Amino acid sequence: MRVDGQETIDRTRIRRILVRATNWVGDMVISLPALEAVRKNFPESTIVVMARPWVIPMLESHPAVDQVLPLRKGRGYFADLIEVIRAAGVIRRMKFDLTILFQNAFEAALLVYLGGVRFRVGYNTDGRGFLLTHTVIRNDKVLKLHQVEYYLSILRAMGWEAKTEDPVLSVSKEAMESVQALLLPEGIGRGDLLLGLSPGAIFGPAKRWPPERFAAIGDRAAEKWRAKVVVMGSPGEKEICRSVTGSMKHTPLDLCGRTTLEQAMALIKRCQFFVTNDSGLMHVAAALDVPMVAIFGSTDHVATGPRSPKARVVRHQVDCAPCLKPECPEDYQCMLGIEPDHVWNEMESLREELK
Repeated sequence: MRVDGQETIDRTRIRRILVRATNWVGDMVISLPALEAVRKNFPESTIVVMARPWVIPMLESHPAVDQVLPLRKGRGYFADLIEVIRAAGVIRRMKFDLTILFQNAFEAALLVYLGGVRFRVGYNTDGRGFLLTHTVIRNDKVLKLHQVEYYLSILRAMGWEAKTEDPVLSVSKEAMESVQALLLPEGIGRGDLLLGLSPGAIFGPAKRWPPERFAAIGDRAAEKWRAKVVVMGSPGEKEICRSVTGSMKHTPLDLCGRTTLEQAMALIKRCQFFVTNDSGLMHVAAALDVPMVAIFGSTDHVATGPRSPKARVVRHQVDCAPCLKPECPEDYQCMLGIEPDHVWNEMESLREELK
């Protein structure tokens, strides 16, 4: 890829860097290798990340990050306008030398332009190229790569080293103890095999395997593995999770909407196995090195699949997939063609492989 930019960036003169993080949990996980590459290229610089509040727990103790700036939006037009003005003022006062935009929106470039950052690097998406000093011209080739490579390619286009790595997350001992304290009163001890089920997906129903099939997997694990089962998801996925728990013969623990992101990360880390749709929690599980099976329908497992040697993808090949549509205009065969046996057999195979 080529970069449109007149002035050469002398890395030795860069003291303060602002990184605009991606907005969603899965995208945040996928962009972590690129964030770590920024640190490797600028080891002496102060790196500040601007992020939406719900992804901040993944950044607060990250070794590549010195400080996190929250960007609080979504509270209405005028409140959001005031927040943009406030954030631009904060950026201006902090006197950044360089910004790297992982977030693709016009607003991300506008903020750092208004904030007076000298060097502004990012993709030429959303008509924002004129706001950047170094515009990375996105081509068809990068769009066919895994999203990990998509974010690393920004740095590579600038001539900076960006080695391919799988995303890695860590969970504090305190968070693990907090989750265990949550599980013990529910009859889940430290020695119990725990299966996590994540039946939601914010993108839309084309990404969601039917709840009754998740329930079948939970019951089979309870019967054949003597597993305890926990169902997880965001507050907006409570109805889906209730459908799973209501369909199970062996009562699971439903923690949907009852955990913070940090607690959800610790809970996933506590699981010996995880079954999920293509979702943010799928990427969290992969980055935590938890054995998992991910179920794909309308989305592209090549571009957004889990990056982990302990992850397996189950999908049903149909001519129209991946269509990348949130709702299926036909019959959802990409999802309905996946039977519980397909997922269970993959789970058994992976479990045997990891013994």
